[in-house]
Amino acid sequence: MTPLIRGIAVLRELTEADGTLSLSGLERATGLARSTVDRITATLARMGYVRLDGRDVRLSPRLMELGNAYMSSLRLPALLSPHADALADELDESVSLAVADRDGIRFIHQATRRRAMSLSFRIGDLLPAERTAPGPLFATEWTQTDWQRWRARRAADPRDLSFTAVPPRKYGTDARYDEDFVRRTREASANGWAVDDQLIEPGLVAISAPVRSPHTHGAAPAGGRIACVASVVSHTSRHTAHHLRTTLLPRLRSAVAAMEEELRRTPPPEPGPPPSDLALWTGASKLQLGRDFIESLARGLTVLTAFGEGRPELTLTEVARATGLARATARRALITYEYLDLVTPTGTRTFTLTPRVLSLGFPPLSRTTLPEIAQPHLADLTSRIHESTSLAVLSESGEEIQYTARVATGRVMSVNITVGTRLPAHATALGRVLLADHLDQALENTLASVRSEGYALVDEELEEGLRSLAVPIRDRAGRVVAALNTAMHASRHSLRECVTDLLPELTSTATRIESDLHTAARFTHVPLT
Repeated sequence: MTPLIRGIAVLRELTEADGTLSLSGLERATGLARSTVDRITATLARMGYVRLDGRDVRLSPRLMELGNAYMSSLRLPALLSPHADALADELDESVSLAVADRDGIRFIHQATRRRAMSLSFRIGDLLPAERTAPGPLFATEWTQTDWQRWRARRAADPRDLSFTAVPPRKYGTDARYDEDFVRRTREASANGWAVDDQLIEPGLVAISAPVRSPHTHGAAPAGGRIACVASVVSHTSRHTAHHLRTTLLPRLRSAVAAMEEELRRTPPPEPGPPPSDLALWTGASKLQLGRDFIESLARGLTVLTAFGEGRPELTLTEVARATGLARATARRALITYEYLDLVTPTGTRTFTLTPRVLSLGFPPLSRTTLPEIAQPHLADLTSRIHESTSLAVLSESGEEIQYTARVATGRVMSVNITVGTRLPAHATALGRVLLADHLDQALENTLASVRSEGYALVDEELEEGLRSLAVPIRDRAGRVVAALNTAMHASRHSLRECVTDLLPELTSTATRIESDLHTAARFTHVPLT
């Protein structure tokens, strides 16, 4: 499926460019004709995977549903990340989980400590195995073919220029580097742990231990094959590599034992209901957009979302049923993905996703914030209602709101508020929406009304002539974490018009923001500010 290959190339170039490229930049990077780039980006925009911003193309949080499909089918992030987070809190050091991706490693979880010198890798980032602590551990299970592939890659890319998440090597091929990796792999096999002593960059040190799956036996080592590798990462100003081994390795091993116990005692999930008819909407999109919509690309991408929790391995028939695609179409998509190393056969009839699915936008999007998610939605809302819109969160004290995103409309008389502004929570519609999940005796009746009605309308309480309407933004657990509002002069909209005309627009925008937030926050932490 050539359109699918080209679409994947566009997504990967956007990922390598940290999420944003101009249309002409995409044309140069992919080598595709401008008309082809235009059609691909129009199709991806229709799917909600990218956003067209003037001449720029930006990745959108909804694209993370592809990586989420891999992460949920893998199950490791959901089961093991609480243990990694607890270890990071205990040690006050960054802790990561990584899986093998051919001759590299790819992160599936990061618990990062905030410091002047701290870890900057993102979920989904790919690193060369030989420059990491997890790499030698994974290499203990390599076949001769794997070693040959690694040597071929080292010869073709001696400076690691294809690994954009790490600084390139200063010099070219040096046999000592390769011999050192072979030695480290032998030591990892004997010791059951491995260290990275400033292999990526000066000052960065790490120690790793394997987390083995209890569900693999036979030719696998005692305890099963390596499911992932847990690492403690630090800086030489706090720990040397030797100190990591002598001081922190015992605690890392204890955490790994708890992770392995988690894998042993957690039963496989019941196969959930598969998504149904994911591709039905593509026909309507094709009718609406005409030749600008590449239906085969859209339908091919839906194949990846057929996988998930309880559905880690699917047959061709199951993929076709889940997506609503013809078997022939689903088969071509799976063959294409196998060629691109995004799926791999797991038996005579089944397929599973590979970690390389995370290369489709996950690293740059894994660091997105709620204001970044909300900003394009605010701009769209402002253009529809012709009033300024804002996003705000509650301060730690609960007494103030803080504006975190805002789009102003062009009017002679407008509300003068900037991002970072703080106002008393009790006197604002935004504040009352945020406070409505909490008990406040002074505003108990008012907040109860906000809770039941799902919005707050404040009329000239904060300032004479200022009218404000706000609705909540909820996280995946249903908690109110932010509020969306529009504020205007009272002469422009009556109280009734605020409810009949503006409230539906705010509510629909809040729903779209929540949808993006829930997708982005499924396996990553989304900062509210």
